[in-house]
Amino acid sequence: MTTTTRRPVHLNLTKIKLPIGGIMSIIHRATGVFMFLVLPYLIYLLDLSLSGRAGFDAANESVHGFIGTIFVFLLMWSLMHHLLAGIRYLLIDVDMGVDKEKARQTALAVVIAGPILGLILTGGVL
Repeated sequence: MTTTTRRPVHLNLTKIKLPIGGIMSIIHRATGVFMFLVLPYLIYLLDLSLSGRAGFDAANESVHGFIGTIFVFLLMWSLMHHLLAGIRYLLIDVDMGVDKEKARQTALAVVIAGPILGLILTGGVL
């Protein structure tokens, strides 16, 4: 007896609609990876800035350029999103915000507040 099921040959990722909680979770993981990967460069900038006046000026110039500003914004966004999502997950662990509507609202709040706070912090840092 053979049974055939109509399974998809490939998974079409453009047709999958993730809920906002899934999108927030993926961004949370991506920001964690980004912060881990950027850590050696931040250590290099710290070492460069502590090497003397010329090193400090070089590190300052690299951060205040156009690419440096985008880099600082991405770092601040990553920090804020990762922090807010981590707090959200801690609250879920103690059974706060577990119901479907509240979980959707908090996930949306994290996705919206992350870049806004990142932009504010970028303005404060630079």
